[in-house]
Amino acid sequence: QVQLLQSGEVSVQAGGSAKLSCVAYSYTTNTVCMSWFRSAPGKKREVVAAIDSDGRTSYAEFVKGRFTVSRDNAKNTVYLQMNSLQPLDTAMYYCAVKPGNSDCLVPWKYNYWGQGTQVTVSA
Repeated sequence: QVQLLQSGEVSVQAGGSAKLSCVAYSYTTNTVCMSWFRSAPGKKREVVAAIDSDGRTSYAEFVKGRFTVSRDNAKNTVYLQMNSLQPLDTAMYYCAVKPGNSDCLVPWKYNYWGQGTQVTVSA
C-alpha cells in the first residue's frame, strides 16, 4: 500500500526558512511527478512546486526565487526548501505523487497524497 509520510509542523517568523520532506513508501516506480500543494483557510488548494523524474521543476509564480523543490529517487523522497517565508505562506502543505512525467501541475491527476504539514509564518 502506497503511503506518503510528511515531516512535522513548522512555525517560523517572517523572513525565516524551513524545509519539508515527504517519503513515498511502497511506490515501486521512479517515473513519477512529485509535487507540493498548499491549502489555506478559505482558499482552494493550489500547486506550489513540482518535479518530474528527470529533475525538471515547475513553480507557482508566488514562490519563484524563494522555494526550491528537489527529490532523492533512491530514498523516494521529495523536499521543499522554503526561504524568505511570509505570513501569506501560512497554509497546510501537501505532497503528492502521480505516475508519469506529464501534467505535473494538475492536482486532480494525483492519486496519492500526504497527510499534510501545517506551516505557520508569524509577522
